[in-house]
Formats: sequence, C-alpha cells, structure tokens
Amino acid sequence: MTIMPNARRFLPSFAVLRSFESAARHESFTLAAEELSLTQSAISRQIKDLEQMIGVNLFRRVGRRVKLTEAGAAFARELELDLERIRQTVFRAITAGKQAEALRIATLPTFASRWLIPRLVEFEQGNPDIQVNLTTRLQQFDLSAEHIDAALHFGTENWPDANMIKLCDETMIAVASPGFREAHNLLCEDALLNAPLIHLETRPTAWNDWFEHAGICDLGAVHGKQFSQFSLIISGAIAGLGAALLPRYLIENELADERLVQVSPATLTTANAYYLVTPKGAMPSTVRKFSDWLVAAMTDDRLS
Repeated sequence: MTIMPNARRFLPSFAVLRSFESAARHESFTLAAEELSLTQSAISRQIKDLEQMIGVNLFRRVGRRVKLTEAGAAFARELELDLERIRQTVFRAITAGKQAEALRIATLPTFASRWLIPRLVEFEQGNPDIQVNLTTRLQQFDLSAEHIDAALHFGTENWPDANMIKLCDETMIAVASPGFREAHNLLCEDALLNAPLIHLETRPTAWNDWFEHAGICDLGAVHGKQFSQFSLIISGAIAGLGAALLPRYLIENELADERLVQVSPATLTTANAYYLVTPKGAMPSTVRKFSDWLVAAMTDDRLS
C-alpha cells in the first residue's frame, strides 16, 4: 500500500492522544489535567485540536461536566487497544535490552493459579533467558493483534487461524469435605442423589453425565447450587456447601491434606480438552521450549 506524502499530518501527536485517553477514562478535563500535570485549558485545547482533525465532536457538555459522545466512546475503545499494543512493544524492547526474551502467555485463571504458576519456577530454572508473563483470557481472541505468543485453551479444536497442540483430556472426580461426606453418609453413588450438589454454570449437565457414567440413568434434571468458576466451587466444597465435580489437577493440595476427599471411584472424562494455541506459522524457539516443557510436565503429572 502506498502512503501519501502528507499522510503524517493526519496523525495527532502522542501527547494529544494521551490527553484524550485520560480525559475519556475520567470523563473529566480537570482530572486528566491533574493526572498528566497539565492545565485544564491545555487539555481542552488539545481535545479541540483533535476534534477538528477528526471532524467530529468527542465530548459534549452536561452541566459542568463532560461526557463522551458516541463517536468519542468508539474512538476511546479503539485507542485503548492501540495504546496497549504500544505499551507491549515498549516492554518487549526493554526486555530485549536486558538480554532476556519474553513470552506473553494467555491462560485460564483457575488453571494458572492452581497448576501452571506453582510449576513455572521449574521452567524458568531450565530456561533462565526466557521471562514468562501471564495474562488471563476466558474467550477466544486474535493472538497476533494482542501480541500474545501462546494461549491455553479449554474446549474443542476450533480456534480459527491458529496452530493447536492438544495437551490432555480432562477427567472429573466427585469430591466433598470429610464432614460433608460423613453428614450425608456418602458411601455410594446413590447417596449423592439426595445430597446438595454444586454445579459449574457453564456445564449444567456435568452431574447428569457423571451419574450416567456411574450407571445411574434417566434422572431428569439434577438440581443444586451454581457457581461461575472452579475456584468458587472448590471453596464451596471445602466449606461443606455441597459435593462437587472437579478436575483432579485443580485440587491436588486439597486431596493431599484431605480438605477434600473423593466420594466415589467413578470418573467422567469430558468431551473437551486442553490445548496450547499459537499464531499460524512457524513457532518461535521460545514458544517451542515452553510448549515442550508444558507437554512434558502434563505427561509427568498424568493430568488427564
């Protein structure tokens, strides 16, 4: 694409963009001025210059305050993404200057806190020249656009425009606190039918599937509490709020110190799996090292 010789005159200065971003975030020229150590009139002047360049009003007056217009809100959202990319680019340059390579890994929050982070020291000891930075994501996204080197994904092999390495299947076990097991006399699968159960919101049929796998069929809907995250379910089960279906790898410590106990030998292997997702194309050596370590660590732990 050919860039017109005068294209640069359509680019506002970084100072102007920074002023708009701050004013948009606070919806206040006064607070933006305080944050950036400028005067309110300087912020107002820069916003006016930006509006003239773009050709639309970015703010409207509401009494003594300012509110973003629809165009201003849309511009602010796009600019926030662009500034984050600039921050990541600068961070990578700083890291390179320190003669270390950085990996930015997107991960599921409970998986990160329960399994990945406790083992990262092992990776760093074997790869002292690679620095791993973690960010959490729950939904699919464009890895290249967000400068993410790899993502840990739970689901099916359905991430568009990406390479996917299957790491392991997921096996769920039924657990409860020792006190809950005793109070509800959980000596067999049938006893769970009359006990309070905790469900993951995004897997409303998991308990039905587990009961069917255990040989108890045609139950209809299995009722109980619904929590949105595995971390909440773990806390709820420890507190005795109900029995829970959980991946074994998430509760290694709780099983070891018997804050949670398995209440049935029946297990459920779900239809989904864990994957390492990377942008399309050749895999950089740093990502390859992380991938190889991750696969080996999961194999050693028999995560599935």
